[in-house]
Amino acid sequence: MSDAGIPKAIAVVGPTASGKTSLAIKLAKEFKGEIVSADSRQLYRGTGICTDIPPGKWRSFGQRRAYMVEGVPHYLMNTESPGKPITVSEYRRRALWRLKEIAARGKVPFLVGGTGLYVRSVVDNFSIPEVRPDEQLRAKLEKVPTEKLAKKLEQLDPAYAQRISLKNRRYLIRALEVIETTGRPFSEQQSTGEPQLNWLQIGITRPREELYRRINDRVDQMEDLGLLEETLKLARRYGWEARIMTSLGYNQLRAYFVDGQSLAEALDNMKRDTRHYARRQLTWLRRDNRINWVASEAKARLLITRFLQTSKSK
Repeated sequence: MSDAGIPKAIAVVGPTASGKTSLAIKLAKEFKGEIVSADSRQLYRGTGICTDIPPGKWRSFGQRRAYMVEGVPHYLMNTESPGKPITVSEYRRRALWRLKEIAARGKVPFLVGGTGLYVRSVVDNFSIPEVRPDEQLRAKLEKVPTEKLAKKLEQLDPAYAQRISLKNRRYLIRALEVIETTGRPFSEQQSTGEPQLNWLQIGITRPREELYRRINDRVDQMEDLGLLEETLKLARRYGWEARIMTSLGYNQLRAYFVDGQSLAEALDNMKRDTRHYARRQLTWLRRDNRINWVASEAKARLLITRFLQTSKSK
């Protein structure tokens, strides 16, 4: 399908702590853009410290309401109740609608985040099975070790097992949930639709040592900002078994609050697991050769300028 007539959009992706948010805000300011988050945890209210939601304020524009950060409207960030998690399919539907709505107002739509499946669902108009979460089944699967979940998925749907990290419990549990509910392999129920937007994808790259230092520093900053209090507040309201409590940070701190682990060890484990997560994010993202990897704001700005001045993305 030709890109002619399709609104242009820009995706800014990269691993956690790479600086996606700050770069995207600068670019959005310069190119008159608005941002749709592609972070599976920043969706939820009350998670601002752990998920690194930037400080902002809500503002209404007629019937439209946006979370304003440094004057830039953000959508699908800090909006949902942690007690009512949404599916990837629902996220995709909302994100595509908002991105096209931004373009229709003459603004440049930015998709910003590091959740690979969320990014792909939007960029490739990737259809995901519409199967509502089964909380009882999920609670059952949550008790199963990751290795056993991975082996079960490899048996039931080897094609999908090859596409994802078999250490990602959320993806494993969701795939097994859909398979058990529908009786069909998860991979057979996914499809790529017609492109809805003409994309330029920009990935932020940093030396590994620098990225790891930024991750370690951010965990220390989160503790100073009140991560422990935020974790307890969510756990008391939604319970330790809630899906939001499986997020990086909350999950590691459970060992401190519930199992008696020292705080220093829990925080060290949070840093370690976040570094591992960043590696998995990079592995997922680097599979897509359409992503233009940049190490500087100037390079990103040049790519966007060229993209917006041409009729097609490269």
